[in-house]
Amino acid sequence: MSSDKNVIIEAENLGVSYQSKYKGDDYKSQVIDLMKGEKRKEKNRVFWPLRGVSFKGYQGEVLGIVGSNGSGKTTICKALTGILKPDEGKLTVDGKVSALFSYGMGTNRKLTGRENVYLNGMMIGIPKDTITKFIDEIHEFSGLGDFFDQPMKKYSSGMRARLGFSVAAHLEPEILILDEALNTGDQAFSKKAGEKIRELVKKAKMVIIVTHSHRFARQHCDRVMWLEKGEVRAIGDPETVISQYEQTVPKAKRRVVKRLQLKNVDIEKKDNVVIEAKDMGINFKLRHENHWALRKLSFTIHEGEVVGIIGRNGAGKTTLCKAMTKILKPDEGEIIVNGETTALLNYGTGFNRHLSGIDNIYLNGMLLGIPKDVVAANLEKIVEFSGLNKSIDKSIKHYSSGMRARLGFSIAAALEPDIFIIDEALSTGDMAFQQKASEKIQDMMEQSKAVVIVTHSMRFVENVCSRAIWIDQGQIMMDGEAKEVVAKYREKANKDNERRRRVN
Repeated sequence: MSSDKNVIIEAENLGVSYQSKYKGDDYKSQVIDLMKGEKRKEKNRVFWPLRGVSFKGYQGEVLGIVGSNGSGKTTICKALTGILKPDEGKLTVDGKVSALFSYGMGTNRKLTGRENVYLNGMMIGIPKDTITKFIDEIHEFSGLGDFFDQPMKKYSSGMRARLGFSVAAHLEPEILILDEALNTGDQAFSKKAGEKIRELVKKAKMVIIVTHSHRFARQHCDRVMWLEKGEVRAIGDPETVISQYEQTVPKAKRRVVKRLQLKNVDIEKKDNVVIEAKDMGINFKLRHENHWALRKLSFTIHEGEVVGIIGRNGAGKTTLCKAMTKILKPDEGEIIVNGETTALLNYGTGFNRHLSGIDNIYLNGMLLGIPKDVVAANLEKIVEFSGLNKSIDKSIKHYSSGMRARLGFSIAAALEPDIFIIDEALSTGDMAFQQKASEKIQDMMEQSKAVVIVTHSMRFVENVCSRAIWIDQGQIMMDGEAKEVVAKYREKANKDNERRRRVN
């Protein structure tokens, strides 16, 4: 980046610290301790998620930030927005910062998408008349259709990501920070968002994107900064910096995984059926009309399969997961599930942000109906697999989205369910953990487990899944060998993007 550009952000030896301390009046932790049969010891530790960080951000640039989970990416975003005050060093920010963290805006699940647009816009200081001026553009850009006026509790993670980005991008930010905000967006929306970011930097001062999608960073960023263990390892050309980072990531060991032959004629009758849907349909009331989130779905999943569920946001993927876990009951047809199911929906199990990582392991294990002694027996294994040893005693309100994803997957996977359903739970995991998770999934398959993965990462589906089911508008578009289905899905997404460009 040329030195004659205006400097918008400048950090000099920036440091941010946390104090980790258990307090005697923390009644939630005391309750967990009673369940565990332990007495809490008070601890006081200083933890530096960022230290000695120096960099500059320039007028008109898109700056990407990459790095492993827990490397300090979210912390630096919170420092830039003023949520956290630096404990050492100097930070100068020339402009008003708008930030979109993780799964989008701080939403009220009971309010509609439209109401949340106003709520969040006014929370960041945008006048109501300005929001009204852009509300139709936000609605159209989000692609949410009638769901825009539905409570957000009916939204999938991808739909929340769409709405969050649409609000942040249309309310004329000076400096826009996107912290893992697009990880759950589908392929078509990701491209649309990339084009919008390019429009933004012509009007705004700069855009910062924190992402685990190296493909997105290579395509849309002018420079990339690599953070590791709270320090800047490199900053510069996206291809060069990302390649340096990727070389440090341990390669996953490839295992020979037993796979089903996916043609019906080759499936032997001895293969156990673990999930079977028969003309299944689920509908919701939208504006006093029935909206079929799923309709006439029929498929069979056999023991030993790893099945990827793909499709654009709002296609019905999350609704299908909720049907498989019996959270939702079909309105027509039926779904039969033979076995104990553990589901990791979105960010995983229901975390209590005020409790430590250890406490949340016990809490979630018990919420899943796992006896305390079983959780205790698996505790060391869960912590080790998550890679959060240094942070496991901290309150998870200090965790990044990727760290929460690591912990959620580690809890659910360690409990060895018959059927493991993962809905976008790995979208915020770094490259190393995704490879580690894929190995774990392969281990589970060797133990004759069935795994269903909902994801927008086509590479993950191609590398890990034996089969893919493509859903659109609540119906199956294609069901077959993973690479073939992914190729057709990509082809359709590219055609839709090209058609949209011609219209615009």
